[in-house]
Amino acid sequence: QVQLVESGGGLVQAGGSLRLSCAASGPTFSSYHMGWFRQAPGKEREFVAAIKWRGGITSYADSVKGRFTISKDNTKNTVYLQMNGLLPEDTAVYYCAADRVWTTVRTLYAGAWGQGTQVTVSS
Repeated sequence: QVQLVESGGGLVQAGGSLRLSCAASGPTFSSYHMGWFRQAPGKEREFVAAIKWRGGITSYADSVKGRFTISKDNTKNTVYLQMNGLLPEDTAVYYCAADRVWTTVRTLYAGAWGQGTQVTVSS
């Protein structure tokens, strides 16, 4: 089972950028599809973005399309979320997820989760 550790969160002003990283342990990282989710206070965890294990196909929530970019480096066992044009409503704890099934990694049923990293966007 892959294990995930997120980093890169912080406090940023509206319009700014952050890059989140998710480091994975385990010899089979390259066979996992990866996803990012977020959970704002008092709200349910929601899908943000996902990338297929080969890295060529991505999926985004409508709310982040054109602003966020997900990428995957199988040589470093790391997945990234580049976040540009941040808005106060992007404030949340961001979680990395992994699963071998493409449809599942985009849901809350993904098999592996990180502990989360806080992103706060000030207005």
